[in-house]
Amino acid sequence: MTDFYSGAWRRSVAMLALALPSLAGAQCSRDIHVPVSAIGASVVINGASVSGIYPDLLRSMGAKVGCNFIFSPVPRARLEAMFEAGKADMLIPASSTLRRDQHGLFIPLMGNRPLLISLQGARAPINSMQELIERRELRVALVRGYDYGASYQALAKELSSQGRLFYEVDALSVARLMQSGFIDATIMGPTILAGVAQNDARVYGLADRLRMEALPELPWGMSGVYLSRKSLTPDDQATLRELLEKAGRSGVLMEGFQRHHRQELLTLSIRPR
Repeated sequence: MTDFYSGAWRRSVAMLALALPSLAGAQCSRDIHVPVSAIGASVVINGASVSGIYPDLLRSMGAKVGCNFIFSPVPRARLEAMFEAGKADMLIPASSTLRRDQHGLFIPLMGNRPLLISLQGARAPINSMQELIERRELRVALVRGYDYGASYQALAKELSSQGRLFYEVDALSVARLMQSGFIDATIMGPTILAGVAQNDARVYGLADRLRMEALPELPWGMSGVYLSRKSLTPDDQATLRELLEKAGRSGVLMEGFQRHHRQELLTLSIRPR
């Protein structure tokens, strides 16, 4: 285990919860159901146990205001489908997209940027999606259910038509394919891939070998939480929104990432809201 799971982090989250003033009239009307998939240090799944930056934060802050979060592990693609069908109260963490906006209210928590990630080597740099499309010898794996917007989806469609795209169920599966040499690159937040590489012996050491390249078609955006418009009452939406906005302003999320990742990864892909 890394120092992210140390008592110091948990104490920081607990202190934030204690520092929160009681929200006026705030109390969730029922348990909040939060299906989650493993995503680096943000959400860590060990069997039926769910921990990580976001679950720990929600549990501590929710206890302060009377909101109980029930976490259940599911594959990311199923999580997206559950949220769209109104069977998940929250989608966390998530980037803002037009498709998700149809089903939920987005609460931004921090800036983020997905990168083209490969292993260090001598190949020529890739400076755009078009260059990646033209490099037909490179095989790419993506996590099914991840969505970084229209350009990302268009790229995936083109790579799939070329027979170069492989969809995997989670970031660990992508990391294992990269470690074995079966695929050459992926696109996601580098903290996601580095997080699984630091916490699974099968890909240990991969995090120190990553090559990261920014693509102009994938600019900085916002990462945060979607609250379901279908399953949550307006009062519960308002309570959770206020709770999450306080978390976004507190800086405790950045502290969690700083405890777990080297500064290079954070500088390239994460910044305060």
